[in-house]
Amino acid sequence: MRITHTLRRARVPRHPRLLAVATGLAAAVALAVPAANAGPATGPSTANRLAATVDTVLDTGVAGTAIYADPAAGTVVVTADSTVTAAQRAAIERAAGPDADALRIEHIAGRLSPQLSGGDAIYSTGTRCSAGFNVVSGATYYFVTAGHCTSGRSTWYTDATQNTLIGTTAGSSFPTHDYGLVRYTNPAVPAPGTVGSVDITSAAHATVGMAVTFRGAASGVVNGVVTGLNATINYGNGDIVTGLIGTTICTRPGDSGGALYAGDRAIGVLSGGTGDCTSGGRAYFQPIIPVLNAYGVSIY
Repeated sequence: MRITHTLRRARVPRHPRLLAVATGLAAAVALAVPAANAGPATGPSTANRLAATVDTVLDTGVAGTAIYADPAAGTVVVTADSTVTAAQRAAIERAAGPDADALRIEHIAGRLSPQLSGGDAIYSTGTRCSAGFNVVSGATYYFVTAGHCTSGRSTWYTDATQNTLIGTTAGSSFPTHDYGLVRYTNPAVPAPGTVGSVDITSAAHATVGMAVTFRGAASGVVNGVVTGLNATINYGNGDIVTGLIGTTICTRPGDSGGALYAGDRAIGVLSGGTGDCTSGGRAYFQPIIPVLNAYGVSIY
């Protein structure tokens, strides 16, 4: 079974084969990398189609747009600000090709500005990951993400072209654990205590059977259930991560570090997973409370 981190490198092949081993199980459990998950109202083929359409629209590089999949409606929502021209809208529709019927293009007044909330895309050289949760210590603001994202990388941006700086890596733990901390250094990038539109006010431990929601840069918002605790993942090459939360959620490259939450409670950040999101998949998350304790930071 092929297993990978859900870290996406810009135009670089996926990580090689990884092995996921669930603690206490004799059989290896695979880690997930796949396409966006569908909600209960849509099937896996629809979810995969929406995910592919999101990627296609993103590749047009049109600034002033916000793009996400809405599995319940079976659409890809493109929010275009006042800087987007008719020609650029047409380019988006052409890029979607036969899937243009899945687009829902909405126009808004004003100009979109960066606001990095949980699940938004973050970029370093050759790498795309997802922010997890914004946190604070005193008057200093940070966000938590995956440690395999921050390992060996010092500077982070809101965009693939590295025009808008977010900040610098302040801490990184991988393997054994899989979490990293990035400090905001650009005051022009606000840091709301949200995951998308959801206000996160506290942190909690996962429990088996808990209904959870994930938000990542590649998959958007995905719902699932906690299936197990304290999983151990062997990614190969000596990279072993312990203490992870297993879920029914299926994720994609670029989702690494994204936010797992239950209501207004932070639960964890994405480490990795396996599956094709057609026959199913599993994603595994670094619990958030040990991260907060390790760095002395708080959800707000």
